[in-house]
Amino acid sequence: MSINLDQAQQTFIVEAREQLQAMEESLLQLETDPGDDDAIGAIFRAAHTIKGSAGLFGLEPIVSFTHIVEDVLDRLRNGSVEVDAGLIAVLLKSSDHMLELINVAANQGGALPPPALQREVELCQILQEYQAPSPAAAPTPAQDTETREPGETRLWHLSLRFGQDVFRNGMDPLSFLRYLQTLGEIVDLTTLTDALPAADAWDAESCYLGFDIAFRSAASHGAINEVFDFVREDCEIEIVAQDDDIAPLANTGLVTTSPEPAEETTALVATGELLSDQRKTPRMPAQIATDKQAVTSDSKAKDGTYVRVNADKLDELINLVGELVIASAGASLLARTCHNDPLQEATSSVSGLVEEILDGALRLRMIPIGETFNRFRRVVRDVSQELGKDIDLIISGAETELDKTVVEKIGDPLMHLLRNAMDHGIETAEARLAAGKSVKGHLHLNAYHDSGSIVLEIADDGAGLNRDRILEKAQERGLVQPGASPTDQEIYNLIFEPGFSTAQAVTNLSGRGVGMDVVKRNITLLRGTVDLDSQPGKGTVVRIRLPLTLAIINGFLVGIGQSTYVIPLDMVQECIELSEDDGLTSREQGYLDLRGEVLPLVYLRDHFSHEGPAARRQNVVVVRYAELKAGLVVDDLLGEFQTVIKPLGKLFGALRGISGSTILGSGAVALILDVPALLTQIAQTENRYTPTQLQQANAR
Repeated sequence: MSINLDQAQQTFIVEAREQLQAMEESLLQLETDPGDDDAIGAIFRAAHTIKGSAGLFGLEPIVSFTHIVEDVLDRLRNGSVEVDAGLIAVLLKSSDHMLELINVAANQGGALPPPALQREVELCQILQEYQAPSPAAAPTPAQDTETREPGETRLWHLSLRFGQDVFRNGMDPLSFLRYLQTLGEIVDLTTLTDALPAADAWDAESCYLGFDIAFRSAASHGAINEVFDFVREDCEIEIVAQDDDIAPLANTGLVTTSPEPAEETTALVATGELLSDQRKTPRMPAQIATDKQAVTSDSKAKDGTYVRVNADKLDELINLVGELVIASAGASLLARTCHNDPLQEATSSVSGLVEEILDGALRLRMIPIGETFNRFRRVVRDVSQELGKDIDLIISGAETELDKTVVEKIGDPLMHLLRNAMDHGIETAEARLAAGKSVKGHLHLNAYHDSGSIVLEIADDGAGLNRDRILEKAQERGLVQPGASPTDQEIYNLIFEPGFSTAQAVTNLSGRGVGMDVVKRNITLLRGTVDLDSQPGKGTVVRIRLPLTLAIINGFLVGIGQSTYVIPLDMVQECIELSEDDGLTSREQGYLDLRGEVLPLVYLRDHFSHEGPAARRQNVVVVRYAELKAGLVVDDLLGEFQTVIKPLGKLFGALRGISGSTILGSGAVALILDVPALLTQIAQTENRYTPTQLQQANAR
C-alpha cells in the first residue's frame, strides 16, 4: 500500500497557514466589532481544524498548544469570556506562535528556539487566566448526552468502516486511532475483516479495514465524532454511549468483543501493528446523516470544485504553451508560404485553439490582490499601536487579478511603503488636531486596471512630503546641481535614490536611508514603475504600475529595415500612414498634428541607430502610457502577434528602451519595446513634454 504521508503533511501545512491567515482576519474583525458571532465561529473553526489535522500527523507541539487556544475560544463562543483588547492581543500572539510551530513542522521537525519556547510559556500562562472555571448552566435534557460532569468518564462503542479510497486520499486509518487515544483509552478493539476480497481481487492501494472499539473517555460525543472529520466522506461511523444505548445493539448481534487484552490492543495501535481478528463480523449500519454532517458534505462538495496544484507545474504549463504559440506561428507562416488554401485554413483553426489554450493557461495563474492586501491589516494595527497613532486601513479593488508571481513579489515593497507612510507620513494625534484634521489617520490601498497594466496606490492623509527639505538634502549630496530648477515631481522622486533620507531620527521602522531604492529596484525587476505625488498638509500617493503577467503578452509587430520589434498591444492606440510630404514635414518639426493634438514623434530607426535609408512611406504607431503619449515612426506594420517574453541576458540588461525578446514563427528574434522607459527617456532628453505633462504621467 502506497501512502504518501509526506505529501499529505505538506498539504496540511499549506492549509494550516491559510487557516491562520483567516483566523487573523477574523480576530481583527472581532476587534472592530466585538459582537460579531460569525467572526468568533470562524476563529474557533480555524483553531479546531488545525488541531485536528495536526493530531493526525502526530504533531504534538501544535496539538497541545492549540488545544489551550481552542479551549479559550470555546469559552468565548459560549459567552463565558468577554471580548476585550487583552484577549484579542493574546489570541493574535497565539496565532503567531502557532505559525512558528507549523514552520518548524514544515522544516521536518526540530525544536523551537529558546525565545520561542519562552513566549509559549508566557502565552500559556495568560491563556490559563481565561480558562478559569465559571458557573455552568444546568444542562437541559437534550444536552444531557453531550454534557457531563468534568472528569466523569463513560464507555463508548465506536464502529468504523473506512472507505476503499482512504489510502489514495493520503490518509492512514491508524493515525485516527492514535489521535483518538489523546481523548481517552481504547479498552478493547476488534479488527473487522469481512470486507476483504479474494486474493486475486486484492488491490494493494485499497482499504478493506473496519474496527469495533470500546473506548473510555470523559470527552463528549461531539468531541469524539470530530476526530473523524477528515475522513467522514470515506468512512461509516457509529458512536454510541454503551451505558445507555448498547442494549438495543447487543440484541441485534451487531456488537462483538475481542478476547485480546486491552493492554495488548493499545500497544498494537501505538505501533501500527494490528492483527486481524479471523472471525467474520457483520457490518454495522452507520447512521451519519445528521444535520452537521450534511453541512460538512455540502461544504466539501463546494470545495471539490477547486484543485490545489503545485505552482511549478503551472510554470511548466505556461512555458509549454509559450512554445506551442511559437510553433503555431511557424506553421502558419509555412502555410502562407506554400500558398495552400486547405493548409492555411487548418493552421488558422489550430492557431485559434492555441490562443484559447493560452488564455486559459494564463487565467490559471491570475489571483486576486485582496489576499495580499488583507495581510497588511495586522501590520497597520501593530505598527500604529507601536507608534501611538490611530490609523485606519481602507482597502478597495481587492478583486483585481494579476499574475501569482507578481503578487508574491510585490508584498515586500508594499510593506515598506506602508510602514514608511505610517512612520513619516501620518502625523501624531496632537499634530493632526493642530492642523484641523481628525485624530484618526487613514491609509488607502487601491488596485485597478489601466491600459493593460495594474495600478496599485498607497495613499495617506498625512503631512505630505517636505519639498524644500528634500531639495536641500539632495543639494548636500550632489544629486541636484546648484542653480538647477527641478520640478516638484523630480524632487519627490529623489527619495528613491540609494541612501537618501530626510528623517531627523532613526526608528525601528524607517529613517536609515535604506529601503526606498530597494522598493524601486524590486518593482523595476517586475517590469513596473513607481512614482509619487504629494500635497503639503494633505498627504502623499505612491503609484505602482505593473504588468498583468510576466510570461506572454499580445504584441504588435513593426519592422525597421530587416529588424522586427514588438510593441505591447495594450499600449497601441492607433496606426497612421505618413505620406512623403507629411513625413518630411514631421521630421523637420519633430511632431505630428494629430487632429489638432501635438503628437511628439520618436524615429525608432534613428533611436536604435539602424543603417540604411528609410522607407519612402513610413508609418506612425500612436502609443500611450499613463499620461505620456507619442508616435513611434517605423517602416512597416506587420500585425498582431502572441508574444512569448524571453528575458535578455546580463549583457543586455542595461539596454534602455528594450524590455525583452521573443521568437517569431520564422525562427528570427524580435526585441520587445519598453514603451514606458522609451517615452520617459525621450521626454527627458529631448524635452518634448512640459513639466506639467511629466508630472501628471509620473503621478500615474
